[in-house]
Amino acid sequence: MSSSITFYIVTYNCDFQNSESLLSINLQVVEWLEYAPMFLSGSEFENACSFVDCYLTSRTFLVGHGLTIADIAVWSNLAGKLDWTKMGESKRQRWESLRKSKKYQNLVRWFNSIDAEHRHTLSEIVAAYVGKRGIGKSPAPSLKEKVHDSKDPLAPEVDLPGAKVGQVCVRFAPEPSGYLHIGHAKAALLNKYFAERYQGRLIVRFDDTNPSKESNEFVENLLKDIETLGIKYDAVTYTSDYFPKLMEMAESLIKQGKAYIDDTPKEQMRKERMDGIESKCRNNADPNKSLRDPVYYRCNTDPHHRVGSKYKVYPTYDFACPFVDALEGVTHALRSSEYHDRNAQYYRILQDMGLRRVEIYEFSRLNMVYTLLSKRKLLWFVQNKKVEDWTDPRFPTVQGIVRRGLKVEALIQFILQQGASKNLNLMEWDKLWTINKKIIDPVCARHTAVLKDQRVIFTLINGPEKPFVRILPRHKKCEAARKKATTFANRIWLDYADASAISKGEEVTLMDWGNAIIKEIKMENGVIIELVGELHLEGSVKTTKLKTTWLADIEELVPPSLVEFDYLISKKKLKEDEDFLDNLNPCTRRETPALGDANMRNLKRGEIIQLERKGYYRCDAPFIRSSKPVVLFAIPDGRQQASLN
Repeated sequence: MSSSITFYIVTYNCDFQNSESLLSINLQVVEWLEYAPMFLSGSEFENACSFVDCYLTSRTFLVGHGLTIADIAVWSNLAGKLDWTKMGESKRQRWESLRKSKKYQNLVRWFNSIDAEHRHTLSEIVAAYVGKRGIGKSPAPSLKEKVHDSKDPLAPEVDLPGAKVGQVCVRFAPEPSGYLHIGHAKAALLNKYFAERYQGRLIVRFDDTNPSKESNEFVENLLKDIETLGIKYDAVTYTSDYFPKLMEMAESLIKQGKAYIDDTPKEQMRKERMDGIESKCRNNADPNKSLRDPVYYRCNTDPHHRVGSKYKVYPTYDFACPFVDALEGVTHALRSSEYHDRNAQYYRILQDMGLRRVEIYEFSRLNMVYTLLSKRKLLWFVQNKKVEDWTDPRFPTVQGIVRRGLKVEALIQFILQQGASKNLNLMEWDKLWTINKKIIDPVCARHTAVLKDQRVIFTLINGPEKPFVRILPRHKKCEAARKKATTFANRIWLDYADASAISKGEEVTLMDWGNAIIKEIKMENGVIIELVGELHLEGSVKTTKLKTTWLADIEELVPPSLVEFDYLISKKKLKEDEDFLDNLNPCTRRETPALGDANMRNLKRGEIIQLERKGYYRCDAPFIRSSKPVVLFAIPDGRQQASLN
């Protein structure tokens, strides 16, 4: 590959975080340039489509976080820009046919996104560079072997200490006391990353050592969330599987003088530990406070969700975790840095038990602005009916943010971009929603709605005597979004905000129809009650200031309820001594009734759409009957939203 090509690789619209990754980026782009001709081979065409479709499952671009010449080369070959022969025309027709199907959804989403946002730029670049320089002369089969290579810029560029390919075993160990939230998702995805990178094993282990907080409901939903994140595991285990062995080990440590029974009251025990006061039940103290009277077992008479009332004492996480890690063959235990001071305790327990060493690898906990990630605090919102349940779209749970309209692909990209850094960062939600917008905008269908209590009738003097229907695309740049039926009539609804911005005699554009001239503005008590005008379809849409959405005044309109959400707490970051109850946001949900086009009757639960000039929405409750509104949840687009208060 010539140096001139490398120049184009690293300078075309790339947004990479540091210079150290540029060499890795260049190598990946070169591999893609060599792989691109696969799409020009008749026998390999669909194999190439299948491979790239799989590769794009959790990616927006082929390399890094921005458009590179790798995307241009592959896009050009798919679009038939590099092969002007009859065979090239045949391939273009073949691709267009596949593009309309659902066979390669990730590849089509990527292609449509680039086609929509960069088409004009691409045409110039293809003509100037790609075609002339003959990018891609031979296939690069090695690329398939490097899909999960450690050089992936979306993944953490770090090594596990002492890790060997084929010999790594990691575990994701959530406590079944709540649903999986965005913080847990980071831990889960990092474990997935290292298991795949080292071709090792991933165990999902439920740390079920506190029966007062745990339930089968949480187990089932944690498994559901893990599946949602696309995490494949080798086994599901439970700490409760090891209760008999843990009890034996505890008794053995007591007999060896390495543990003792303490009946000191809980609060007194905690104070003595922090003050360095020796417990009356033992004779030595350690300068590391985590090693002063570490609690191995607690009494608890509540029944356990798996073993019932068999036990009256249960091991603590600190005692059970290193023991089960060692028994299950875990080589590397990934833990957030909040456990750093307890690492010595982890290793001491392994040593006292006579078990092999398990390497701890730390990463920073993911913290989000205006967000509580404590399951205890989230449970308070559920129990006090401040939210619907754990799937509420105001919650940071995986099910909550997906219900609000976040694509799992965006969540994966966002978390992997943070990597396995040990630096504590307070992340903005806007960054996550910006990634999400780039994924949904190229493919989501467009619909129209006006606010029910803030609308004005617009009478068109020369409008059609009888309403008529035209079939229009739901997305002008995405054929996969299918079609919609739009009704045209001589009485149409406008949003009041648009009507109030119009002057008498002004020419405006009615989107998807043409221009109209305002002849009269009727008012009562200073409020606009009707506009009167006439169509001027031969008018130029380029000269009008206002391009407005509209709806024909017909009985078939659908009554959607537009729901907006705000943060549950009013402070960006709470200090350790601050009570979250003193910082509750008084208004976190607002519903606005609207009227929507009749095509909304066909929306399915979970479908994401864009309401023209209003924003993106996810259908949470589809159409059942006219008296029951379709519920649409507003999806943030990465721009700062006004508070609902």
